[in-house]
Amino acid sequence: MTTPAALPPLPFNPGRVRSYLVRLPLFTRLVLLVIMAFWLLEFQTIWSVVQWGSLIPNEIGLGTMYRLNTYPIIHTGFFHAVLNIFALTPLLERFEAEHGTLTSIALFLGPLSTFPAGLYLLIEKGVLHRNTAVVGSSVWVFLLLGSEAIRTFKSHPYFSLGPYKIPTWTSPLFACVVVSILMSNVSFLGHLCAIAVGYLFGLGYLKVFVPPEKILRWIEGKLNLLGRLPHYVSVDQKTFGRYGVLPSTNSPGPSGNQTPMSYLGTTQRLGP
Repeated sequence: MTTPAALPPLPFNPGRVRSYLVRLPLFTRLVLLVIMAFWLLEFQTIWSVVQWGSLIPNEIGLGTMYRLNTYPIIHTGFFHAVLNIFALTPLLERFEAEHGTLTSIALFLGPLSTFPAGLYLLIEKGVLHRNTAVVGSSVWVFLLLGSEAIRTFKSHPYFSLGPYKIPTWTSPLFACVVVSILMSNVSFLGHLCAIAVGYLFGLGYLKVFVPPEKILRWIEGKLNLLGRLPHYVSVDQKTFGRYGVLPSTNSPGPSGNQTPMSYLGTTQRLGP
């Protein structure tokens, strides 16, 4: 009687993956669930989810301003949604751990969604006179990469590429170009707008839109959010503070430089 062949080892540790998913903070979990929910809704044929929620320049009006918030959570297919989820999760989880759940909600439902959209509309329609629709949470991926790149630049201004020293703040721009070359139907302009807003956030110019900690503490205490909501990150639980220097538990390499480019996603470009 022959012994069955042993199965090849998995390329990842399921225990570590499960442990990581269990530790995800509240807002990050909600965002991932909403993305998957809207992807599942695309299977029904009563109404087009993509047409309803995508950022279409000619469709923006007083009655359709919701598109400024819905376009990041809508995707055009399974591959598009999964790729962006893998890219977004570690960045968004880190952001929420550093800034708190309430602050994350306020920013991502506000300026970190509407500002890239507004900049995109201004250039796409006002300057280029086009009407290309975009969807996809990679607007948040590139925005967060832009913010991380600015923070990294403060502690590690350059990374080495052969004999050249390249400013670390340019790394999201390189990623934007590479993604646009390697993947079809991505919005190069949409990614650039997201990076620009990420730079502004990293430089601290959007601080005015961050809710004051005094108000957040009052809301948390009044509603007992920390006690009622599992995986909630309170103001006083923030890991590194809002505007501190990028923390690092890893020592720099031989060149003394690091780069934040670890995760990438795509914003789907609709139309020609």
